[in-house]
Amino acid sequence: MRISKGILDPVMVTALTVENGGDYVIFLETDATDTVVGVLNLVCENVKSANKDIDTTKILMNATHAHTSPVQFDCRHWGPLKDIPHDGVEIADSVEYTEFFAKMCAEAVCESFENKKPGYISYGYGYAAVANHRRVVYDPELSDSSERKEELKKNGTTKMYGHTELPDFSGYESGPDHFSNFMFTFDQNEKLTGAIINIPCPSQNCEIENYLSADYWHEVRTILKERYGDDLFILPQCGAAGDLAPRILHYHKAQLRRYALKFSDHPYDKRLIEPYEMHNRLDIALKICDSFDEVYSWASKEKYNDSVVVHNTQMLELDKINVTKEDYEEYKIKLANEEKKLVFDKQDEPENALKKYTNQLAKVRDLRYVINRYETQDTDKTHKSEIHIVRIGDIAFASTQFELFMDYQHRIQARSPFIQTFVIQLTAQYHCDSGTYLPTKRAINGKGYSAIIESSIVSNKGGNKLVEAVLDNLNEINK
Repeated sequence: MRISKGILDPVMVTALTVENGGDYVIFLETDATDTVVGVLNLVCENVKSANKDIDTTKILMNATHAHTSPVQFDCRHWGPLKDIPHDGVEIADSVEYTEFFAKMCAEAVCESFENKKPGYISYGYGYAAVANHRRVVYDPELSDSSERKEELKKNGTTKMYGHTELPDFSGYESGPDHFSNFMFTFDQNEKLTGAIINIPCPSQNCEIENYLSADYWHEVRTILKERYGDDLFILPQCGAAGDLAPRILHYHKAQLRRYALKFSDHPYDKRLIEPYEMHNRLDIALKICDSFDEVYSWASKEKYNDSVVVHNTQMLELDKINVTKEDYEEYKIKLANEEKKLVFDKQDEPENALKKYTNQLAKVRDLRYVINRYETQDTDKTHKSEIHIVRIGDIAFASTQFELFMDYQHRIQARSPFIQTFVIQLTAQYHCDSGTYLPTKRAINGKGYSAIIESSIVSNKGGNKLVEAVLDNLNEINK
């Protein structure tokens, strides 16, 4: 648990309504870490109270996965905040914040829906080298230590953010995705009013900071407003990026030199734990904005004001990862050991004591989560997950609640009947549990965080079912 020390830059919500004829979609973007269970319900309650004409099932809400956004409700790692000892540390009421957050989301939705006017869209894709793969793979045969070889064979050959300077580093599990997808909006006079920007990368350069921030999307908004005017709206979407991150892992010294020379007029922010990440944010933003310029220069030549709009949803039941009997027994032993360490040290500095306690509590709750899954999996074999499929002319949007591994997105885009398909991860669910990582079979075999049972609930078989369901829906609305 991190306690906010203030606002680094504003976190935003942005809404866009696209309608033609009888169907419509209301895109709702939030600079949030996740779209936790219950938040969309609260947003919809606020919307219905304000405007009964809005069909709240048409709201497609996503999070950019900013790691420095406020907590909504109570995090599953910690449970109710009121039950956590925090002697000497004031903790804001997360439920009170959630109510404020939902109210702001509802206001954006209503304003977007009620003020819609005739206009145009255009679309296109470009390139912006934002994300890199974050799952490092090791080859036991390259190791110069017999103990290390046994460790890799036992615990897995893959690690998120693993060290790359080791002799047994053999590469990355998969490659990056440098596509940048854009849908531009125009008023009836063909003046640019905004854009959806879909980047397959979470916004988490400021990943462990103690200040509220929208991460690199703040710089993107700032730069694009400088280039195109203050009345430009930017609606970010995080594409499938469960195994991607906005940082490099094997060229760090060269990167620091690059930033020192390139951004010599932009000093580090010394408030931050890892101040160089502010330069990383700026570097990423410039790439996205330059891609915006390039795509806009040609995509704006072809505008549409009569695109077919279709918006369907489907509830899926996806196969869960099975927790084995061996896992169950092992995790019970781990839990007993970790519970002994769960102590709030009142002799320590208050915030440090809270940090240590909540780190330990997160471990304990993750272990309990796996144990509970084993005890219920015979009667609870599938995970409910809703998808939104949206057609706007020759382009489509497909949503998933998960931190979806990149390969699933590529399979969807490769077989989609549409010219361009935007995949959106971390989308809100109305009547079902929150999402976790959804790893590939390759990742599950390699193990490591994001592909183990603590951090993922749906199997790659369930991931395959998700892909096919999305494609079936895309083909259906393309008729």
